[in-house]
Amino acid sequence: MSRTVRAFVARDRDTPPGIEEITLPETGPHQVRVRILAAGVCHTDLSMVNGTLSPQFPLVLGHEAAGVVVETGSAVRSVHIGDHVILNWSPACRECWFCDNGEPWICETSGTPSYPGGSTRDGVPVNVTLGLGSLAEEVVVGESAVVPFPAEVPAEQAALLGCAVLTGVGAVRNTAGVAEGDTVAVIGLGGVGLSVVIAARAAGAAQVIAVDVTEAKRDLALAAGATDFLLAGDTLVKAIRTATGGRGVDHAFECVGRSASITAAWKGTRRGGSVTVLGIGKRDDLVTLGALDIFHSARTLRSSVYGSSDPDRDLPVLAQSVLDGDLDLRPLISHRITLDEAPEAFARLSRGEGARSVVVF
Repeated sequence: MSRTVRAFVARDRDTPPGIEEITLPETGPHQVRVRILAAGVCHTDLSMVNGTLSPQFPLVLGHEAAGVVVETGSAVRSVHIGDHVILNWSPACRECWFCDNGEPWICETSGTPSYPGGSTRDGVPVNVTLGLGSLAEEVVVGESAVVPFPAEVPAEQAALLGCAVLTGVGAVRNTAGVAEGDTVAVIGLGGVGLSVVIAARAAGAAQVIAVDVTEAKRDLALAAGATDFLLAGDTLVKAIRTATGGRGVDHAFECVGRSASITAAWKGTRRGGSVTVLGIGKRDDLVTLGALDIFHSARTLRSSVYGSSDPDRDLPVLAQSVLDGDLDLRPLISHRITLDEAPEAFARLSRGEGARSVVVF
């Protein structure tokens, strides 16, 4: 049966998102209905409404969440009612060329911007962010979009595993391969950037230089394990090089998605080092690098989509790491809020304040 739930909805790009009731679609044979326990407010949700991305409206926001299965379709076999699950916004088809060649994070069918997911109270069909729309009391998603996790993991931490942590930790472990003794710079200290800081220190990095535009992020960065904190600005590259004996860092992670910070990451990295871009930028924000510089620096520039991770494989490992105490995600959560407080969390996100705001249902 279809159900009416409260959700955080953007009607269009020019109207601030708000809380309203939507009617969920009926649960199909290969789908599950999940009661959300906790959901993070992620910068990608902001990108849906600030012009960076171009979704269809009205749009239920949210794609980073954990919950409990409350209904399963007739053909569902991998999960059961009562299972605790993390939502996966990038489920792999396991059939395309990329999946067959070990790159499910760039599967041809995953990570679509939105798809029809029920209707508003006035009968308008709604779309859901990245196939989930998880800033809602309940969601209906495909069986492949849920990954079970131990119920002992706190829900607000499990929610972050589904996007910020998998992206940040995966970028460090899978994409860049940070090793013990390496030096690291992290530009942009939202949920993803702080996850990179945590993962880099856990990998044994000797120096982790955290960078942000606001001094308010200093304490968050140090709590996450940063050894140094720098303010972004015209002298950032010089400051990074000064902090690393003039060479630059072995690895730079850009978690903002802007050409200026990508360029700073490039120039702050040593010869032969690597730059990994995690931030989602605008299509017309172009990065300019000199052809001679590219050759002479011998640096590597690449992106990390979803942490170059396979969520079905990696999420259970991360959840167990939380249980074992090897992965402390508490520094990532600066605000625990209700769904009614989501609009203010969105405003904080746009101002670059705090770490992750997590809606706890």
